[in-house]
Amino acid sequence: MKDEKGEPRSSSFIPPPSSLSLQAAEQIYRQILQSDPANPDALHQLGVIAHQAGRHEVAADFFERAIAVQPGVAAYHSNLGEAYRCLGRLEKAADCYRQALRLKADYPEALNNLGLVLQKQGQPALAAECCQRAVTLAPAFALAHNNLGNALRDQGQNAAALACYRRALELNPDYAEAHSNLGNLLSDREQAAGAIACYRRALQLKPNFVEAYVNLAHALLGVGQIAQAIATCQQALQHNAACPEAYLNLGNALKAQGQADDAITCYQKSLQFKPEYRAALSNLLDTLPYCDGITLAQLAAAHAEYERRYASPLRAAWQPHLNRPDVDRALRVGFVSPDLCRHPVGFFLIGVLEHLDRGEVELICYNDRVAADDFTDRFRGASGLWRDVFGQSDAQLAQQIRADAVDVLFDLAGHTAHNRLLVFARKPAPIQLTWAGYMGTTGLSAIDYILADRYEIPVEFEQHYREKVLRLPDGYVGYQPPADAPPVGPLPAEAAGHVTFGSFNNPAKITPEVVALWSEVLREVPASRLLLKFRGLNDPGAQDRYRRLFAAQAIGADRVELEGWSPHRELLARYNRIDVALDTFPYSGGLTTCEALWMGVPVVTCPGETFASRHSLSHLSSVGLTETIAQDRRQYVQLAAGLAADLPRLSALRAGLRDRVAQSPLCDASRLAGQLTALLRDVWRQWCREASPNRVI
Repeated sequence: MKDEKGEPRSSSFIPPPSSLSLQAAEQIYRQILQSDPANPDALHQLGVIAHQAGRHEVAADFFERAIAVQPGVAAYHSNLGEAYRCLGRLEKAADCYRQALRLKADYPEALNNLGLVLQKQGQPALAAECCQRAVTLAPAFALAHNNLGNALRDQGQNAAALACYRRALELNPDYAEAHSNLGNLLSDREQAAGAIACYRRALQLKPNFVEAYVNLAHALLGVGQIAQAIATCQQALQHNAACPEAYLNLGNALKAQGQADDAITCYQKSLQFKPEYRAALSNLLDTLPYCDGITLAQLAAAHAEYERRYASPLRAAWQPHLNRPDVDRALRVGFVSPDLCRHPVGFFLIGVLEHLDRGEVELICYNDRVAADDFTDRFRGASGLWRDVFGQSDAQLAQQIRADAVDVLFDLAGHTAHNRLLVFARKPAPIQLTWAGYMGTTGLSAIDYILADRYEIPVEFEQHYREKVLRLPDGYVGYQPPADAPPVGPLPAEAAGHVTFGSFNNPAKITPEVVALWSEVLREVPASRLLLKFRGLNDPGAQDRYRRLFAAQAIGADRVELEGWSPHRELLARYNRIDVALDTFPYSGGLTTCEALWMGVPVVTCPGETFASRHSLSHLSSVGLTETIAQDRRQYVQLAAGLAADLPRLSALRAGLRDRVAQSPLCDASRLAGQLTALLRDVWRQWCREASPNRVI
């Protein structure tokens, strides 16, 4: 899921005389033109007035007429550039700013504005150079300090960017855009409280600031304040009913409450207002597997649309791969991810990467995040080459990967937040795979393989995947249990006097259909309780929604307990209150299932045909706990009720489950690393057989 943050930039413009209203000023300048039609100052000021009124085409016409009369005035060219910038004509805008600087080299406003355009053109280093020159010439120029901060942030120079935003705010404490941009930087660092305070301050200063509403909604979602995030998106839409970013974040908030269909409607509206909005389509695709009844064929068709719109046009620019086709040499294997941290990707892959044979694999990690944790440090330690790539454009990152001569490149994000699919669409490596971070096909023809197992993608389902299927012989990922996990406690039902079912899955997976089936389980086991825990489940809006859903199934509030976020060790400890875990559908648990098993709690699941619906099937099969896998939803209820009815069996299962998991292929990182290396060596041999000096695979 990708939340969208607006990133307003600031520009510099010469205004009309402040002592006059725009209407009065326009009347005066038009009177001047009646007697002197070629008066350059009057033409220029009428352009300024039109620009401030949002009539940029009219403004550009007036500026061009002023320049025709008096071409040597730098301000005329700079303001013409501003009109072009607002019209989206960035090349023409940059030409105007450069002409202004030829006429007046020490012109900080033109330097700032040129930096702004270069930033939008994906040239943050040149943008920073221009803005730095502007603040050197005008140290009190708050706008330029802010824009310098934006350019530095986009290059990953966060400490320097932070100093720029703070300097801008020292110069102008009421600078709403700088408050919002500072919030964006703090959000990158996962400092949510500080980011939220910045956005709220920006909105105090500028109540109609749509981008700040978007930014605030993004931050509120991150801390599970879903009801407030929804209200904030609605405020943004009151000010701009066609704001695609607001619809995207509203969709994310609704999805977080298990309202997948409503979320998809929001993403569709976002695309209606901004058809080129890749994030909206990725979020839509990422949400489809949460919809009950979704089929692999439907998912394949939807993902093909992303290829058609955004990836296919890049194919014409593919270049030959010059990698040396030596079947026996060590492979240069790259991993691109924003999630090399305490994230499901981290828990599933860190052990595998640490166990790769360095004689077989030269490991390169492209880390696309700012914040770091202990897992980030472990990934860095496992890497032969580590690159922090946050802020690099897709084209720049693809160029870097090609320069690094990567042989095999892994996508670990799919269509999830901060993905880099258009890096892969540029085909920087001869062999490209998707693995672990997404639940199915990416839809990209540039990605050659999807790494799976026989549980996730049976042979009969292969036709619905754009990628060729590579199957690991056991499970498709490995689980790294946390070293500080609390011990498994005794069966809670023995002390409580009743069975407690539970799920610590994302509420996005807890749809009305899931609530209905869980209610059947609760009715089948009359004295039982249900504990749900996840970030945001302590949100009043979320609690009200789920209590209403259960009430509609005749399940009282006293039987359902809702808990919000806890630190990870405390989260794991809460499994000592759960006797049986109930899996979600059609999007099943992944890391959540592994954690439940590690804490001695069996998981009842009901897989479907989609990749997302079969995670628990894969993990349970790796552990050998196949007796909790239901063939249909009726059997799901029977299995859950059967476990609840046999406490001695449940207690014995609980007592031995951690050892069983630890000794299974699910936790055998060395074994999985060897299997992965063998698969990569096979596909590399195939590429070497087919490769020729100028071949693009």
